Amino acid sequence: MENLVLYVESLIFASGKAITLKDICASLTAYLGQKIKAQEVQNAIDQLKEKYQSDVHSFEIIEIANGFQFMTKGAYYPLIAEHLKLESKKKLSRAALETLAIVSYKQPATKTTIESIRGVNCDYSIQKLLDKELVEITGREDGPGRPLLYSTTEKFMNHFGLKSLNELPKLKEFEQEENAIGLKEEE
Repeated sequence: MENLVLYVESLIFASGKAITLKDICASLTAYLGQKIKAQEVQNAIDQLKEKYQSDVHSFEIIEIANGFQFMTKGAYYPLIAEHLKLESKKKLSRAALETLAIVSYKQPATKTTIESIRGVNCDYSIQKLLDKELVEITGREDGPGRPLLYSTTEKFMNHFGLKSLNELPKLKEFEQEENAIGLKEEE
């Protein structure tokens, strides 16, 4: 089949995770309107693997998690590690952390809800959290203007090591007695 190698290459490239042979065949069958055999797809993958083994390319196709994915070749790992170190140093601002805390406890939360708690505009903070994929838009509220609803993402859960939102500290754990200064003395 003409262009099969290119079709397979585009599917592997576009997939955010390892894509299985079965999924590649199903996508091609749906797109082309004809049954695509697994062996044809496997042959295309083998051609692509051979193509990317050349030193001209910094990446390759590997078989991982019962599927196929583009990965950087081992020779470039130190460079990638340096880049990831620089990326991890880009911390969230105090405003973004406050906004994230409000979303995590009040979700799904509207921008108006967040701003009423923070007392300031939160457009920039929300955009940064969306960019870092810590929050996502999960719908619209039914009220006037149908404002967007924001909730935390799976990436938020992974970043903070949470299995569920029930593992977030309870708000009462943060409260202190009104007239307390420092730690209580034991009697």
